[in-house]
Amino acid sequence: MQFKIDTKEKIVIFRLEETTLDAKMSDELESAIGNIPSLEEKNLILDLHSLESADESGLKAIFTVYDRQYQRGLSAAIARLNRTLTTALSGAYPQMLNIVPTESEAIDMIMMEDFERELDLDEE
Repeated sequence: MQFKIDTKEKIVIFRLEETTLDAKMSDELESAIGNIPSLEEKNLILDLHSLESADESGLKAIFTVYDRQYQRGLSAAIARLNRTLTTALSGAYPQMLNIVPTESEAIDMIMMEDFERELDLDEE
């Protein structure tokens, strides 16, 4: 599986460099992202600009990785996903998904959620 990782202060950007996400690649995606040590404490942006197609297991892998961040009390966003896959992912997983057209919007969304969490902690 081809991908690039860009680590920022509070965010890890995972850029998938594959056109198809099938059952075999889905396991590799989950494993590759699961093995990024800084994700224990940083938010995640999945930049899926090159992804053209994904089967059911591929959509599930995207959601699993996304949901894992929220289970940790962190944020996730999906950026630059094509319209067909955005519709498929939103239909399969209608839970709150942050799907945005650009990476900069993903960063803004994550930083806003991070700020909201900090405000909630201050109120307690």
